[in-house]
Amino acid sequence: MTGLIAFRLALLVPSLVLLTFLLFACVTGVLGSPAAMMLGQDATPEAIERIDQQYGFDRPIVMQYVGWLQRAVHGDFGRSYATRQPVAAMLTTAIPVTLELSAWSILLAVSAALILNSIVWARGILGPVTALLAIVGITVPNFILGTGLIYLLSVRLHWLPTTGWVPWSEGARTHLVHLIMPVLTLSAFYFGSYSMVYRAQYRATYRQAYIRVAQAKGLSDTRVSFRHALPNSVLPVITYLGISLGQLMGGAVVTENVFSIPGIGGLFVNAIGSYDFPVMLVIGMIILAAVTVMNIAVDIAYTIVNPQLRT
Repeated sequence: MTGLIAFRLALLVPSLVLLTFLLFACVTGVLGSPAAMMLGQDATPEAIERIDQQYGFDRPIVMQYVGWLQRAVHGDFGRSYATRQPVAAMLTTAIPVTLELSAWSILLAVSAALILNSIVWARGILGPVTALLAIVGITVPNFILGTGLIYLLSVRLHWLPTTGWVPWSEGARTHLVHLIMPVLTLSAFYFGSYSMVYRAQYRATYRQAYIRVAQAKGLSDTRVSFRHALPNSVLPVITYLGISLGQLMGGAVVTENVFSIPGIGGLFVNAIGSYDFPVMLVIGMIILAAVTVMNIAVDIAYTIVNPQLRT
């Protein structure tokens, strides 16, 4: 198992370099000259050429990428074309917000999907409710669900604050209260997906011979479910968890804008609207790196959960 982990980690760096170069080339090719975006629609060809030479935009794409990568390794991601602030400083405040929102959402979605579909009495009593919530989570878009929660829980019932983000320094209770609706909105889709994937595998696992042997030994239904059925049914959920990280970022963009949360989502939307090349590029790089690292983490988790894969 150690050799497998070392091999996967060894592939991390070349994979990231290749993927980030492709993204760099695609963004540059699609958006065109960064100098033209910096100067606006009224820029003259002479002014664009001067900026291209000043910032090196006229160099071959490989040379531009190498220069960007060298600066990025030292924490210099350039300056925003729109605000003229260092991109690194903008990300320093936005990344923790999105990470916390995403972590709470994934934790809630996975925990609810596994527990509600593994507990024996919950499968019988709450089974139809769980299935209905899964369908709603998959079919209802984030912005509609978020708006509906705001109308119901804030406007009508006055239970929760409407929008906004409160840092931990303002108090843990206030911070967590403001997180409830965004986390519910972002986790709904993943709860539905994880529930359906896990339930199908769980039913197939529960029909295996070793489950009947465990039941014949007199083990309780709860022990059989959590000790034998769950570990052998969770692998598809781990797989889907790894590949859903990119979708999670897309959902975070919508959710953060619905609830006015100052994370990467809002930053990304503003960057697209203002053609802010450095900000868009770095956020794309972060998403690529996160997906790559998550895939490797899924491979490692596979070997931990399923001992057969260690060989």
